[in-house]
Amino acid sequence: MDTNVEPLSSIGTAPEAGVTAAHHVFTVLKGFFLQDDLDTDPEGFDYNDPDLNFGLINRAYDTDASFDVSLQKTQWQRFERYVSDLNFESPKNTQYKILFMGRHGEGYHNVAERYYGTAEWDRYWSKLEGNGTVTWADAHLTDAGIEQAKTANAFWKRGIRDWGVPAPGRYYTSPLDRCLATAQYTFEGLGLPADRPFVPEVKELLREVIGVHTCDRRSSRTYIESHYPAYKIEDGLTEDDELYSPSHRETTEEQVTRLRQLLDDVFTHDKSTWISFTSHSGAIAALLEALGHREFRLPTGGVVPVLVKAVA
Repeated sequence: MDTNVEPLSSIGTAPEAGVTAAHHVFTVLKGFFLQDDLDTDPEGFDYNDPDLNFGLINRAYDTDASFDVSLQKTQWQRFERYVSDLNFESPKNTQYKILFMGRHGEGYHNVAERYYGTAEWDRYWSKLEGNGTVTWADAHLTDAGIEQAKTANAFWKRGIRDWGVPAPGRYYTSPLDRCLATAQYTFEGLGLPADRPFVPEVKELLREVIGVHTCDRRSSRTYIESHYPAYKIEDGLTEDDELYSPSHRETTEEQVTRLRQLLDDVFTHDKSTWISFTSHSGAIAALLEALGHREFRLPTGGVVPVLVKAVA
């Protein structure tokens, strides 16, 4: 670690409000999604391709014999029943959830990094508020990023209507604007079931790598409340970004620890089986590592589903 920067412990940790100290043992159940398979190349993998069915593998389940006697159910409907039975038959300390991890659409910081190159971006430009023409502090979506989120919206609409993809029971989003906006464009207007409304909760721990890069410094709580009034904001979210430091950027180990804390929080307090996370490339990579999933890098606007077993 650079001796000229502050250790993360000196700038504080995420708010404790609503976060449990419990620890789960997480296991990714393989053989259900193509994204779990090491033979699946993440490069160019298009979750939006209808032939890929969101990556859900065409296979039989133990519950098919009693649930789909007439062979009329879709793959997703049969999978939903299978997961429901897993939870019904599991002991009290064990639960199964499907996590839909979606990366935000393209932001102005993504454009700037491509323009300047990653080396120069990390060395100099990422530490500025912008370049005089474009602002990337708490980066907002570009027009292309908005279209990526709208593509995701069309995908979810088709998936729920035609394939039987279950709508998430809960929605969580990073407090950074590009994720707040992506979640809104992705899930609003889907005609969701009455018992699964789109009421996203803003989670501090779900944010991108913390520190140095201004694009990863969030706006105030007041800003989030005024621009996204329908969103629920967790109690521990402070008015100003108390986690951001201009002199220290989280290490991978620190980030994985933070995202594991988020998973513990969600698996302890949320009884929903189908959950959506709207987050960032680095945060999703850390989530996958915390779960024991293979590395699966997402493009802006990409989504990866994961079936997770958690034992408390």
